[in-house]
Amino acid sequence: TPLRDLTFVVFDSETTGLDPQKDDVVQLGAVRIVNGRIIGSETFDALVNPGRPIPAQSTKVHGINDDMVADAPDFGQVRETFQRFVADAVLVAHNAPFDMAFLNRNDHAFQNAVMDTVHLSAIVFGGSAVHTLDALCDRLDVNIPAELRHTALGDAMATAEAFAALLPILEARGFQTFADVRKEATKHRRILEVHE
Repeated sequence: TPLRDLTFVVFDSETTGLDPQKDDVVQLGAVRIVNGRIIGSETFDALVNPGRPIPAQSTKVHGINDDMVADAPDFGQVRETFQRFVADAVLVAHNAPFDMAFLNRNDHAFQNAVMDTVHLSAIVFGGSAVHTLDALCDRLDVNIPAELRHTALGDAMATAEAFAALLPILEARGFQTFADVRKEATKHRRILEVHE
């Protein structure tokens, strides 16, 4: 399928820590991209009650504390709503294996195709470049307002802007379809081990 004909949902999660086996999601944010354009009116933004205290060091990163999630739904409810939001769109995330590991926990599996902006960054800028979200946004002149950095929707929007900027570059280099990009991305699979 030509990249331009796909619907993408770019998403990000904030969590209690970095281990998908032991930690939990506290916020999930996403935005839709259609015809290569970000649809700012089609966003998903939800706090999640992890059912346990949020460690202070995690709150220091994303600013979400126990009081903020006290009345929020649990992850099962939020994930169900998110699944309806994404429908059959291609999911896009920066370091997608990390976020997908949280989404797919407890024998739950999203069937959506997935693209990773770390891989796309490697395809466009070379494997030896730095592929953090900040570095990618700097290279593409995407501004992340400081107050939105490390919020799920803020990082999803930044990733979406970077992704939208990468699409025409990929197309110009001959990567016209999802299959073209996926085939090239497999050459950069080990890069994710460095950027987790």
